[in-house]
Amino acid sequence: MISLAHRSHPLWLAYLVHRLSGLGLALFLPVHFYMLSMVLTDPEGFDSFGLWTQNPLVKMAEFGLVFLLAAHFFGGLRLLALEMLPWSGRQKTLAAATVAGAFLVAATFLLRAI
Repeated sequence: MISLAHRSHPLWLAYLVHRLSGLGLALFLPVHFYMLSMVLTDPEGFDSFGLWTQNPLVKMAEFGLVFLLAAHFFGGLRLLALEMLPWSGRQKTLAAATVAGAFLVAATFLLRAI
């Protein structure tokens, strides 16, 4: 029988957030590149898209996207530190700080976007 005891560890949640945020960003990238290509191929369409981005729901979605990016970035830094630095019992605190840092970056973006 397969043991799932590792899934109760708090750092497994940090791994899961890092993995899911990476998948979410990978799904967003084709849309991002398509919109960048519209600047060159269909400037009028891109201008109308720019007006759509002023919608408050889109602003909240941007907040989520920036949160995913920040969570993935800080989670990656945490993984690099795990690989290269000796760790003590502070791992749980640093994993929580990763999420807090990601939220701070995303909230700062949201406040500037409004």
